[in-house]
Amino acid sequence: MARAEAALLTDDARLLNRELSWLDYNARVLARASDPALPLLERSRNCAYFSSNLDEFFQVRVAGLTGQEESGLLVRSPDGRTAPETLAAIREKTLELTAAQAKLWKRELRPALADAGVIVGEVEDCNRKELEELEQRFGRDIFPILTPLAVGPGQPFPYISPLSLSLGIFVRDEETGEERFARVKVPELLPRFFSIGTRGLFLPLERVIRHFLPRLFPGMEIVECSTFRVTRDADLEVSDEADDLLEAVQDELRRRRFGDVVRVEVSGSVSDRMLERLERGLSASTEQIYLIPGLLDLAELQELVSIDRPDLKEEPWYPVVHPRFLAAADADELFAEIRRSDILVHHPFDSFASSYEAFLKAAARDPAVVALKTALYRTSEDSPVVPALVYAAERGKQSMSLIELKARFDESRNIGWSRSLEQAGVHVVYGFPNLKIHAKMTLIVRREGGELRRYVHLGTGNYNIMTAKTYEDYGLFTADADITADVADLFNYLSGFSRPQPFRKLLVAPFGLRDGMVERIREVRRAAANGEEARIRIKVNSLNDEELIEELYRASQAGAKIDIVARSICTLRPGVPGLSETIRVRSILGRFLEHSRIFIFEAGEKRTILIGSADLMPRNLDHRIEVLTPVEDGRAQQELVRAFDVLLADNASAWEMSSEGLWMKLRPKKGDRGRQAQQVFMRSARARARRRSASLRTR
Repeated sequence: MARAEAALLTDDARLLNRELSWLDYNARVLARASDPALPLLERSRNCAYFSSNLDEFFQVRVAGLTGQEESGLLVRSPDGRTAPETLAAIREKTLELTAAQAKLWKRELRPALADAGVIVGEVEDCNRKELEELEQRFGRDIFPILTPLAVGPGQPFPYISPLSLSLGIFVRDEETGEERFARVKVPELLPRFFSIGTRGLFLPLERVIRHFLPRLFPGMEIVECSTFRVTRDADLEVSDEADDLLEAVQDELRRRRFGDVVRVEVSGSVSDRMLERLERGLSASTEQIYLIPGLLDLAELQELVSIDRPDLKEEPWYPVVHPRFLAAADADELFAEIRRSDILVHHPFDSFASSYEAFLKAAARDPAVVALKTALYRTSEDSPVVPALVYAAERGKQSMSLIELKARFDESRNIGWSRSLEQAGVHVVYGFPNLKIHAKMTLIVRREGGELRRYVHLGTGNYNIMTAKTYEDYGLFTADADITADVADLFNYLSGFSRPQPFRKLLVAPFGLRDGMVERIREVRRAAANGEEARIRIKVNSLNDEELIEELYRASQAGAKIDIVARSICTLRPGVPGLSETIRVRSILGRFLEHSRIFIFEAGEKRTILIGSADLMPRNLDHRIEVLTPVEDGRAQQELVRAFDVLLADNASAWEMSSEGLWMKLRPKKGDRGRQAQQVFMRSARARARRRSASLRTR
């Protein structure tokens, strides 16, 4: 009967829509902003995340679908929808979610913040003294940098830069009756929320400018004023034939500013006449207009989150030093510790600064180290990687950095780093126009006792000291001869001119990672068919690769137990009788962004554990350089298995997907205590640090 039910599913029904699955994820982010158990500024932070996530979604995914629609190509998504059908569904869902966000801000967060002394108000809320201060500060700090741009004869509709706030205004000459449209850009270099007085009052900058519009248009009548914001296509398209990748990316960055319009947000009550003027001036369609009942660009709430109100935030988390790094007093001891056995670190619970950063600095300073190579995808302004590479190069070591210029929205920063590194004598490699290099890997070559020995760090996250404090990730330090040789071969392939050779232990995309994952799933399926232990556990950011989903369906039909923890996109449909009834899908949303990728395959007595940079998406498997490394050390394996047990026991910050593709928030049962995975990891890290401290005191 179950197989008959599965057979009734059309091919389209076997998979969920990728874009709508992502919107479901952002809905979970908004639900976290609605959680009254969270401190107010943490709720505001998640409200800001919702908006910034949505901006990137429209800049990239919706822009791509819009391009498909305009091309007239009938391209269907795996769930059977055409681009116009998907865009219509996105619009409906987005309007629903943004209305919910506006309601949350207006009715819950803003009043509660005001009660707590953080007042986001209007100019009309100012008392006499505050209004006097506002008058002075407007004249001194704001008015001199405003530029009204009217539209009329010889004055075309102005270019509107992406994601900037603007005021659209109808202005009338009271003497002649002539009326024109004008635009005033809200300056991006000024704070969005203008602090006035001493009682915690913040005024949205666009509301301040709106109040003082008569100063910009003296002698004129302000007929109507609306706030609007434009989102443009921001996806880079670098030609496979580009001779100079750096120049090609720079050209694309310049083009991005003038990308096609994909969304126009308009705030508050607005006339049909104003909407028609914006549509015509921006060459936007009616379907691209999104009316927002409240403030635009709530991503700027991050400004308020940064204020000094610890009582409205979660208790700060201070990562602990991993005990095996604590035991290493110098470079010799550090490398000896890695030789002894692999070290697995879990960020942000284990300190990034005292593990990876210490590893890198030790390598740069150690006279026994002769080469240092690393791959940079995203990094921060105060990244430890760049100074270490420069320091190593200045001391005559082979210092090489592979910089991914196409890391979305970090392109300009990476171009800047590449130039700085080249000027310091570091060998800089840019990779390939048609392949993003997403692998996170660092190779150290050290002279020891007359021979050269390699050490490697492979991670699931970026070499970014800031995100290492807020993203959940794993890193593996190893001196395993096969793994380090594989990493060395991969670096040589990326910097040289050769065909990639078979790798010893690593799974590397786009060469063998897909086939390797398929084979491991099939091993589990065969074990299930033979009545042996058969289990798969997968933790990724996103899962939407059709081939691998079908392999997982077949493994489920053979009886394998499959648990998937997917932070955002998951197009697999779990729990369908006869298709996927042994598959569970859940998502964890906590104070840290779940970012690690872990794969555990159990087939009979054989267990394979992999970690790395790759999500299970076609782009990662076929169009990027990605690396998964086996974790073979027994203690490290136990840590990862235990971590998965903790994730699957979460009943307070986890969501579970139904067979219909609906997400349900898990809550503790009556009499049961709430368990949040990230809190468990924090408690474990603290306990480990206390044990280590006690051990040192008793020596």
